[in-house]
Amino acid sequence: MILETNNNSMAGCKSRLANDSTVTSPRSDMELMKEKFSKLLLGEDMSGGGKGVSSALALSNAITNLAASVFGERKRLEPMPAERKAKWRKEIGWLLSVTDHIVEFVPCRQVSKTGTNMEVMVTKQRSDLQMNIPALRKLDAMLIDCLDGLNDQSEFSYVSKDDESQEETNSRKDDKWWIPTPKVPPNGLSDPMRKWLQFQKDSVIQVHKASMAINAQVLSEMEIPESYIESLPKNGRASLGDSIYKSITDEYFDPDYFFTTMDMSSEHKILDLKDRIEASVVIWKRKMNAKDGKSSWGSTISFEKREMFEERAEVILLILKQRFPGIPQSKLDISKIQYNKDVGQAILESYSRIIESRAFTIMSRIEDVLQADAIAQNPSNGEVKRPLSDKEEVGKLNSAENGTSLTLLDFIGWTPDQEDNNTKKYLKEDPTYKDINAKIKCNPSSIVTNKRFSYLENLGMCRSPTARH
Repeated sequence: MILETNNNSMAGCKSRLANDSTVTSPRSDMELMKEKFSKLLLGEDMSGGGKGVSSALALSNAITNLAASVFGERKRLEPMPAERKAKWRKEIGWLLSVTDHIVEFVPCRQVSKTGTNMEVMVTKQRSDLQMNIPALRKLDAMLIDCLDGLNDQSEFSYVSKDDESQEETNSRKDDKWWIPTPKVPPNGLSDPMRKWLQFQKDSVIQVHKASMAINAQVLSEMEIPESYIESLPKNGRASLGDSIYKSITDEYFDPDYFFTTMDMSSEHKILDLKDRIEASVVIWKRKMNAKDGKSSWGSTISFEKREMFEERAEVILLILKQRFPGIPQSKLDISKIQYNKDVGQAILESYSRIIESRAFTIMSRIEDVLQADAIAQNPSNGEVKRPLSDKEEVGKLNSAENGTSLTLLDFIGWTPDQEDNNTKKYLKEDPTYKDINAKIKCNPSSIVTNKRFSYLENLGMCRSPTARH
């Protein structure tokens, strides 16, 4: 009897342990995937009442939230933890898998059993996704590899905020006081480490330029919501104000002089200027497309002048994007993302945006270490530049000023064998691709667009801010 009771007790313990292990064991990939895609199908409305957001916005939010949970704000230049890296690669793969099923019809020749040649329509992944998704995946992998290269480094560390002996060293002179200060050996970094960091910085700058170009292109192709258009005034002068309007419409226009007359002392003022100029571009485009002068969007100014004003405004927007890559999204961008219904564009925009943001952060952290190294080598040099803040990142998007600068394709090792015949033909024949490659030493070869006026076309017409001085 006693033995039987003990056996029953042991069986009960085993049963409870089995149940506990089931509760505490990590969820399988299948369960995580089911939960993630269920939320996407519900449009983030867990009540099931059909009040959720569109599929495009749900996917955009999912990619943005995943990046925020995995990367957060990188305060140090250090490798990613293995579990976070595995989570990112797994879950971003799930979300990007949606693009495999976004297709378009293309003509294809087939031979029937009787030997007759006929042309039929077959499905193929949409061209913009076929070109841009592999490129963005490569850029994403480059950023992870850059951080992985720091696994065995022991030449620099970071000063603890609690270390009183390093209080003077730890006090940053810029507006990023919460970022830890890197600490290097008394004589600075070794030559191999310094060269490696510089190479990684150049590589990350190329990633930043390419992702920024793709993001700007996708946003420019998104449809402008009617709610945004209805909120605009009926003329560009009312949107810009008299002083800005006069500067842009003057007979002689100099972008450098324009920025010297603007108040760029705060992020809010920079964003306000961008909002005003983007609104004026939309107004001028609608006026140029007005069918008759009786329309509320009609204009008494000639088509040629209106087109010139629009081009000048887009040049200003391009320079703002280059000089201040860390500013928040404008009202137009937010409105486009919120009301966009194209799932493919939503994925491209959000994926390129988070890569752009990560690249800029890593570039800033590398700059901090190189700055500490420069001070260690020459501490008496009072002209050594401090680490740049977001608002002072002027001209840093060009990796070198000489003609031997490496291009993005050199960094990522992209070869024609990795593309299909359509891609090879596109790379050879597209004049925009050749023009950009020659002028800014960056090959956003994966950008597909049918839009006439865009940021990328202005890249070929406008030198970088650094090159003008």
